[in-house]
Amino acid sequence: MLRGKIHRATITEANVDYIGSVTIDSELMALADILENEKVSVVNLDNGVRLETYAIAGARGSGVICLNGAAALLMQPGEKVIILSYAIVSESEIAEWQPRVVLVDNDNKPVTAAKVLHPATSR
Repeated sequence: MLRGKIHRATITEANVDYIGSVTIDSELMALADILENEKVSVVNLDNGVRLETYAIAGARGSGVICLNGAAALLMQPGEKVIILSYAIVSESEIAEWQPRVVLVDNDNKPVTAAKVLHPATSR
């Protein structure tokens, strides 16, 4: 199940010489319930590229979204992305499951952080 999402973040840096990962403002990580070293998907809204990597905490409040290593060859500063984390949940948790979604402005500052209702509970 979707656990956390940072929606329409702007890539601020791309560093091919780093070993790997995506560096994310630690405030955004906390709001989206993404843990350091957690596996995440990064979906590029400008070119359609999707990749999996792991999250590294960046400076709190910095707005940093930096693609590192090979991912830096696929995504560039200024492009918009969605960063997603997932969880395995039991069947008994599904009906009440609510992912954490963080919407950000063009400077990657949170404009809202909310739990989004699962479709089954929003009817």
